[in-house]
Amino acid sequence: MNFDRKLVLADGTVFLGNRLGLGDEVIREVVFQTAKAGYQDVLMDPDNYNQVVVMPHSMVNSDGINPNDPDASQGASALIVDKYCASLDRFLKDKNISGLCDVDTGALINKIRADGVMYGIIVDVEVSDEQALVRLTSTPYVTNHVKQVSPKKPYQVSAENKKFRVALIAFTAKKGIINELTVRGCEVIVLPYNTSVEEIKAFEPDGVMLSSGPGDPLDLPELLPVISALQKKYPLFGICLGHQLFAIANGAKTSQMKFGHRGEDIQVKDIGMGKILTTFQNHGYHVDADSLAGTDLEITQYAVDDGSIEGLKHKKYPAFTVQYHPEAHTDTRDSNYLFDRFVEMLGL
Repeated sequence: MNFDRKLVLADGTVFLGNRLGLGDEVIREVVFQTAKAGYQDVLMDPDNYNQVVVMPHSMVNSDGINPNDPDASQGASALIVDKYCASLDRFLKDKNISGLCDVDTGALINKIRADGVMYGIIVDVEVSDEQALVRLTSTPYVTNHVKQVSPKKPYQVSAENKKFRVALIAFTAKKGIINELTVRGCEVIVLPYNTSVEEIKAFEPDGVMLSSGPGDPLDLPELLPVISALQKKYPLFGICLGHQLFAIANGAKTSQMKFGHRGEDIQVKDIGMGKILTTFQNHGYHVDADSLAGTDLEITQYAVDDGSIEGLKHKKYPAFTVQYHPEAHTDTRDSNYLFDRFVEMLGL
């Protein structure tokens, strides 16, 4: 087969492919997603902002595109697949997403699993590997992804039979979280990530949610005193990036995982219930278990396969968090009950 594009990883490894979607040059972190379905949600998930996502299965998009499905307007920068159906190429072009097809995705995923996530560059094959590496290493990496995808100003989402008002600090404004709250009678005030404590108090919320989001939680040190103050005044529920920031605000530490958890069938053990949950996850950082000593945080859930922390609660305040996505549109709704738990806390 003749190839017209290629991916060059930071260590010099090259994977050949062909153009898919836009033909733009892309320099981003390369990660893989193990989900067998939901590629459209993966592509438009703002938690994948500024990433190149590799899909594992041999054929992508055999079931077409749902124009009403995307959860947000910003997501992955590029997609890498083996084979695809034609509507995927049109969808990527419509969403300004580049990509590669005809790639040995199995070999690429094995590479990431063995050596960890790394940056890569997608270029035309005419660009030499040496030139590609120079471009890759000389381009500054983007930090504080949240600043790019968080809403720029507050807005309100009403609920029928309103019972409570929730302030959602939106590191990304994902519809799934908002929907789960509004169907439970919660009016939602969606707030930019850098909203102050005083501004949040002015909305007179009954509780606070910390949403998921992209990037390294250490890029957001200004959020730590805000979270510390809010947890003392309001019931609090955090998801993914919100979970990590909550942990740091309470004295714990986070670190980057070798290749992260990105998939729809990751098993989590709930310690209190003694139950295994099937969860959707999409993160490259986690809370370090050893850093919890001396904090007021308690582990409530952990990943079955590697023992990493999946849930925390505060010992003094009505605040809890999870590393995964209970709002995700997946076949299993094992963790959806967490929104019920949060709403119950609002009425106490």
